[in-house]
Amino acid sequence: MTSPQPEPSSGGSRPGSNGPEQEPGTAQEPGTAQDSSPVAGLAAEYAAKAGLHRTHDGRVDVLRSAGGVQGIAESIMPGLVFLVAFTITQDLPPSLVAALGTAAVFTVVRLIQRRPLTQALAGVVGVGISAWLANTTGKAEDFYLPGFFTNAAYIIAMVISILVKWPVAGLLFGFIRNEGLDWRKDPDRLKAYRLGTWIIVAVLALRLLVQVPLYLMGPDGLAALATTRLLMGAPLYILGVWVAWLVTRPAPAKDLTDGEPAPKP
Repeated sequence: MTSPQPEPSSGGSRPGSNGPEQEPGTAQEPGTAQDSSPVAGLAAEYAAKAGLHRTHDGRVDVLRSAGGVQGIAESIMPGLVFLVAFTITQDLPPSLVAALGTAAVFTVVRLIQRRPLTQALAGVVGVGISAWLANTTGKAEDFYLPGFFTNAAYIIAMVISILVKWPVAGLLFGFIRNEGLDWRKDPDRLKAYRLGTWIIVAVLALRLLVQVPLYLMGPDGLAALATTRLLMGAPLYILGVWVAWLVTRPAPAKDLTDGEPAPKP
């Protein structure tokens, strides 16, 4: 959890390895999870492409999963540059060009670093769509409009995953924890992952509840809209994923002989 970045929008893809080798610390392949079904393979691929990473001790690396410092900067800087430029100039076209230029700079930086371009290119496309819309309508606040639709799409997809008992949190966290799809056979684990997915849904819904009224205020709400977009982007996403990870932790293994927790290996 493309944003789903950071906001799961303008550059909504999570960074992931596109090459044949998987980076250390990424989600595990189905072979480690005792489930080789086609669905398990698809879930493992989804978890890897979602860019989720884990630390050396098996916990989710939330910062890295959010794209790291560079990825977070890529998600927030174009919007910030747009706000500053428009506040100073009150001229829409140059402000949009400044935002597009900022997104393009990050793409060039990734080229120089020889890093995957997925997130940076998605960011350029997202900023480009936002800039085109704002330029077409002549309303600066419309620069932030596409993000609402992306947020809503993620909410719908996650709610559907909960209803069909394939919660997104389980597909992602399950492979980081080497559970594969075994968690679906345990009602308690399924319930936990449904709750974890609801937490992420709540984060996305909170964005809409706060930001849509500011958008509807027009120019008077632009500064507040842009500010909340920054604060409720990567920081809120990181907090939501971390809380979802905590509430979906498996219960400690029990020793069947005396009921005490089994010693850790």
